[in-house]
Amino acid sequence: MSTETVQPANADYTREYFSILESLHGDVEGRRAARAYMQASTAICHHEVVESTFVPRLFGQRTYDAMKRTAEMAHRILVKVIEHYQTDPDYRRAFSLDPRLEELVCLPRGYDSVLPFARVDTFLDEDDFRCKFCEFNADGSSGMNENREITASIAGSATFREFAGRHQVAGCELFESWVDTFLRIYGTYENRVASPRVAIVDFLENAVVDEFRVFAQLFERRGVPCAVADVRELSFDGEVLRDGQGQRIDAVWRRCVTNDVIDHWDESQQLIDAVRAQKVALIGSFAGHLAHDKQIFKVLFDPATTAFLDADEVSFVEETVPLTAFLDDDYVNVPQIRANKDEWIVKPTDHYGADQVYAGCSLTQQEWEGVIDRFANGRAGYPFVVQRYIRPFKTETLPPDEGIEHLADSQVRTEPACYNNLNGLYLYDGTFTGVFSRLGPKPTISKDMQGITAATIWVDVEAGE
Repeated sequence: MSTETVQPANADYTREYFSILESLHGDVEGRRAARAYMQASTAICHHEVVESTFVPRLFGQRTYDAMKRTAEMAHRILVKVIEHYQTDPDYRRAFSLDPRLEELVCLPRGYDSVLPFARVDTFLDEDDFRCKFCEFNADGSSGMNENREITASIAGSATFREFAGRHQVAGCELFESWVDTFLRIYGTYENRVASPRVAIVDFLENAVVDEFRVFAQLFERRGVPCAVADVRELSFDGEVLRDGQGQRIDAVWRRCVTNDVIDHWDESQQLIDAVRAQKVALIGSFAGHLAHDKQIFKVLFDPATTAFLDADEVSFVEETVPLTAFLDDDYVNVPQIRANKDEWIVKPTDHYGADQVYAGCSLTQQEWEGVIDRFANGRAGYPFVVQRYIRPFKTETLPPDEGIEHLADSQVRTEPACYNNLNGLYLYDGTFTGVFSRLGPKPTISKDMQGITAATIWVDVEAGE
């Protein structure tokens, strides 16, 4: 007779959480406190506090193991792609990039980490633990502060305290671990200085500035001066890169995505010139664009790529990466895509924040045909891809407690709702570090589609190496 312990499913943990919530008559006091905390928090995106749920995503050991295995294998493959792109001019033809981007990707970086910071967004089936990718993100990835603030908002509630009393629980530590990683990488930089000054750099109107400030404070506590700077305010005199206040910058954490750099090409030249001259450590390098650009999903199936992947990596790509191609008659059967809208999702190759993403199953046939007419064959002026639509795994949660401060206890919702899930898996220099848990009631999971964020909590998990 087997004595192996059967691990609870994530759904079992969630049902237990709701059972505790019900026993506390909805824990209205805890939910009001959590809502008030969030409204005063730094979890701000585009000048608005993010919407969140009181119910965390509760992940057990099998989920942790599946996410770690998936994230770290993806990183290994992406590193190989970047290295081959930089060293093999023939391989560069697998991508279709602006010549300016090609040059930026190939600039020397001067330190040992190929892809320092990444978040790979996944759809995990929590029944069979099979994973499919939504997209890859590099240095522009955010969400760390959302996760931190939402976790803090619920941690003092009676529901969470009761659940935590029954289990070994842990959140995701995404701040000190990145500062550690950044400084370790800088320590391998060929032109490092003994007492570096760091800048977190972006086009600040597009940035999650409150998150940047939290990181800057942590660098400062380590005795490392750190500024938050706009790319357009930088200046380079041939030897030293400086911020808008004239302060020296030795290392840049690049949070500006490359399509913003291209859009502000002339205004980005001071930063680019400093990188070309190897007078500043750009962590991560512009090579991260290859992971961010959605055509990577097409490139991973290219024979030029599979030639340098091992058998396990090829199988992994086949199992996890949805069919992706340019929305162009030269690459796909556009009439077939037009006629079968529920099977497909259309995305620009190089945007972010779910901008201009269209899931066919959420549109009428007429709306879908309008999307195809607008974006097929380069009609938008920039390329789009079409990708096999992956149906997200649904879990029970609570919608945001908007207006809870004005409701009587009896009016507060306690019954769960089913939302779709998207899991962003963070990688700090290739090591799986945590999860950005997003949920939404619609086929596309984004803030613009009523998307919300949940705290990520590991339950009875031994992290291991």
